Amino acid sequence: MIELLKKYKAFLFGIIIIVPIFYLLDYMGFILLPKNRSYEIIIYSIFWGSVIALPFHHFKKKKKTVLRVLFLIVLFFMTFLIDSIMKMPDNPITFILLMGFWLGFAYVLVPDFIKKYWKLIVFFYVPLFLYFIYLRLFSGDLEAYLKIKEDFPFFVFFLPIPIFFALWIFEQWKWLQNLKAEKSKTELSLLRTQINPHFFFNTLNNLYALTVKNSKQAPEVILKLSDMMRYTIYEGEKETVKLTDEIEYLNNYIELHKIRYKKTVEITFNHAIDTHLRIAPLLYIILLENAFKHGIETLTENAFIHINLVENKDYISFTIENNFDPNEVMESNGIGLQNLKRRLSLLYKERHELVIDTTKNTYKTILKISKHA
Repeated sequence: MIELLKKYKAFLFGIIIIVPIFYLLDYMGFILLPKNRSYEIIIYSIFWGSVIALPFHHFKKKKKTVLRVLFLIVLFFMTFLIDSIMKMPDNPITFILLMGFWLGFAYVLVPDFIKKYWKLIVFFYVPLFLYFIYLRLFSGDLEAYLKIKEDFPFFVFFLPIPIFFALWIFEQWKWLQNLKAEKSKTELSLLRTQINPHFFFNTLNNLYALTVKNSKQAPEVILKLSDMMRYTIYEGEKETVKLTDEIEYLNNYIELHKIRYKKTVEITFNHAIDTHLRIAPLLYIILLENAFKHGIETLTENAFIHINLVENKDYISFTIENNFDPNEVMESNGIGLQNLKRRLSLLYKERHELVIDTTKNTYKTILKISKHA
C-alpha cells in the first residue's frame, strides 16, 4: 500500500490541493459550488485533481511536455480570471488568450502536424482573427457590434477545424501506409537472408577435399561458388533480375551438387523462355534446394529432378518434380517453403499461384507468376 501511494503520490496531492482552490474560487465568486451536494464536489475534486496531477506524475519522463501542459493550465486560468474581472462581451483579450490556449493544446497533442502545417493555419485564422478585431473594435460602439454579431455567422471560426481534422486523418493514413511498406521491405530483406547457408558450407567442405586431392575440378568449383555468392549478396538485394541471371544461378547450383554425388542422378533443366524477362531474385532456389535435400539425398539410386521454366502471354511457369524415398523421415520444418510463400505474398500478392502435389514417391511443385503488373 505504501509503495502504491509513493508511486501515485502526485494524484493524492492534486486532489488535496484542488479542494481549497475550489472553495477559494467559490468565495471570490468565480465559480459556484453546489450546496448540500458533497458528492458532486468530491467528483469534481477527483477529476480536476487528477488533471493537475498528471503533468507532475510524468514530469521525470517528459519534462518539456509537462511544462507545456502547466503553461496551458496557467494560461487557461488567466483567461478565465481576466474575462471575469473585465466583464466585457466578446473581450478581444480573452479571444486572443483562448486562441493561444487552443493552438497550444493542439501543439502539445500533435506537434509535428502543427509544425508542418503552421502556414496553412496562419492562412485560415489570421484573416478571421483580424476580421473579428475589426468588427469588435472599429465597427462602432458595443450596440452596433452586437447588432452585427446577430447577422454575422461567427461559426466560420470553426470551419477550418474539420478541414484540419481531415488533413490529420490523411496524414495518419499515409503514415500507416509508409509503415506497412517499410515493414514489408524489411521483412523481404530478412527473408532473403534466410536462404539456406548449409549449401555454401557443404560446398566449401567439398572444395577442401578437392584441393587436398589436387583435383582439376577445384578451380571450376571456386569459380561457380564465387558467382553464386556474388549473385546472392548483390543481385539478391535487387527488386528484380533478368531470368537469364536466375537461370545461370540455378545451373551453377545444380553443377556444384553434381560434383558432390558419387551416385547417378538424372537432372534435366529445360527453359524455353524469354531470358530478358525480369523476376524477383532467389525465388526458385528454395524449390530446387528442397528437391535435392528431400529427394536426391534420400535415394541411393534412380534419383531424378526434372525442371521446366516456360512462359505464355500471361505468366511465367516454373515446374520442378523429383522423387524421394517415402520410408525416409523428413526432418525439415518447412521454413524455406514458408519464407517463399511469404515473399510471394509480399511481392506478387494476387498475381501468383503456388501448387504443391505429393504422390507416393514423387513431389511436384508448380509456381506461376503473372507477367502483368
